Amino acid sequence: MDVLSDAISAMRLGRPHSSRTVLDAPWGVRFDPQPGAGFHVLLKGTCWLIPTVGGPVRLGVGDVAFLPRELGHGIADVPDRPLADARSLIRPQAADSDATADANANGRGADVRTEMLCGAYRLDQTRVHPLLAELPDVVHIPARIGRHPSLRGAIELLGRELDGGTRHGGDAALPALLDILLLYMVRAWYEDRPADEATGWAAALRDPAVAAALRGVHDEPARPWTVRSLAGRAGLSRAAFARRFTATVGSPPLAYATWWRMTVAARLLRDSDLPLRAVAERVGYASEFAFAKAFKREFAEAPGRFREAVRGDDRPWPEG
Repeated sequence: MDVLSDAISAMRLGRPHSSRTVLDAPWGVRFDPQPGAGFHVLLKGTCWLIPTVGGPVRLGVGDVAFLPRELGHGIADVPDRPLADARSLIRPQAADSDATADANANGRGADVRTEMLCGAYRLDQTRVHPLLAELPDVVHIPARIGRHPSLRGAIELLGRELDGGTRHGGDAALPALLDILLLYMVRAWYEDRPADEATGWAAALRDPAVAAALRGVHDEPARPWTVRSLAGRAGLSRAAFARRFTATVGSPPLAYATWWRMTVAARLLRDSDLPLRAVAERVGYASEFAFAKAFKREFAEAPGRFREAVRGDDRPWPEG
């Protein structure tokens, strides 16, 4: 897997949640803070996203708003609308339901109807990969012709799955499409950074030397990496590589390698039945004792106790 895919997979927990939502003006809803990320894709009409920090963001048709750390936010037809709890107003609805005819019959025109895809992901916020930690609280991806066709394709497929009715394979299709959408939203933000302004992980992913070293660490976490061997992978001198890696990634090469080994170990403890010795070997430790010592230094608890605490955590995102 590539670095971006790895970073997202390491944080993903449980099952994502999504719905196709229709709202008629006047409306304003409030979403409470949650341990994960949320998104809105506007399919019809206009609305305003009101973040916890910062000013309102206007969303037009085709716009995507991604909130990588759900600190709580509002969304409304106008920016100064009073906000009600989301569960009291939002109703999942098929695009071609009878509600459209009912709205027209009651004199509410198409200009006051807002339709969007809303969803959320459970993420492990205790172990945020720095690539995702670098994202702003609100990632606004405006609709632009010809930009991010993969993202647009995923949105269209997700919308079709949520149009209503029971379809064969839907239980498998929806989580897969939501995972793809998460990846494409993060990718779009990084791709939209101007090359001459890219810093941090945006620069690291575009730097062939740093990216090569990162791929090595991610592909082979058990390998006994040294600064020299990573520099060789990057095609740079030891000193030049160390400076370049630290400047973009935000930590020295071996510090990041250790951090990633422990992240992989935590995921294996959470998601697999591998014995501790096998987990230790997967991340480059010759003995279970050495691994346990390193793991406790990173997580402040022994691997076995960590596994007991996190196993079976597959709760769905709360409805609404």
